[in-house]
Amino acid sequence: MSPSAPALRVIRPGASATVQDTGRYGYRQHGLAVGGALDLHAFNWANSLLDNPPGAACLEIMLGGFQARAETDITVALTGAHAHIELNGSAISQWRTIALKAGDELSIGHSDCGRILYLALPGGLNSPEWFGSQSVVPREKIEGIDPISADMYLIANRNIGTTAHREVPEAFRPNYREELTLRLIPGYQFNQFSRDDLLRLTTEEYELTQQSDRMGFRLSGKPMKEVPPGIISEGIALGAVQIPGDGQPIVLLNDCQTIGGYPKPGVIASLDCHRLAQRLPGQTIRFAYTDLADAQNERRLFNSFFRERVSFENFEKGM
Repeated sequence: MSPSAPALRVIRPGASATVQDTGRYGYRQHGLAVGGALDLHAFNWANSLLDNPPGAACLEIMLGGFQARAETDITVALTGAHAHIELNGSAISQWRTIALKAGDELSIGHSDCGRILYLALPGGLNSPEWFGSQSVVPREKIEGIDPISADMYLIANRNIGTTAHREVPEAFRPNYREELTLRLIPGYQFNQFSRDDLLRLTTEEYELTQQSDRMGFRLSGKPMKEVPPGIISEGIALGAVQIPGDGQPIVLLNDCQTIGGYPKPGVIASLDCHRLAQRLPGQTIRFAYTDLADAQNERRLFNSFFRERVSFENFEKGM
């Protein structure tokens, strides 16, 4: 692929870098995962900094280690996990726009707080759309839908050159080190679990293990003792909490399989899934029960905030 619009050339993709929008819907019956940005909060802010359309594709960079060179004057935005960022060897901050001149090099060190960074380009990242989405699900290994590799070009959908500097207000930048409680919405298999195990789930602390990726996070803690027998495989969703035979919970994320046969006490609120996705192995989480209406209301407010309220002119006026 050769550059036909303002672009960056990737020098080093890091551990993993993929194009992600808000996901691929309507194809789970064909075995395709939804995919999409793991952390919609940092993803939406990256797009908002550039006035991009909602859901515009960004580059999702896992654990940092990314480096690219600007092929033309271009303004990008960088949000998400904390890492050491350099522009031509000089340290700069993130959660902001970054004006690049042709030939400038942007380097992202390995993340030390949080897991995922989002790099947005003006108008969104231009890449092939497959089955209604630009999202890449690496584990599906579909030909032509691949992760980013060295020497690839990142193409912007529009050219705004170098523009006025913008930053996400400090109050909206999360601390990925803080304790996280995942709100669990009980599902129809909830009552198949014993009372003691259901109490254990919300009174014990769980640690994130190394077996954590875009498909799901395995947790380690005091195991459930009376796990119900497996079920006939059925459709599963983002945030489903599977309990396999060892009694240790698995929280499924965007790239999860479309069906599964482990019993599930419930599903995690979607916004908490995005918060979980930023946590690193060794960090601890807790569960707390909530109801569907509360989770839906919070998600509506979240969507409304980014759809209707985010305006940097408003922030400048003291919104």
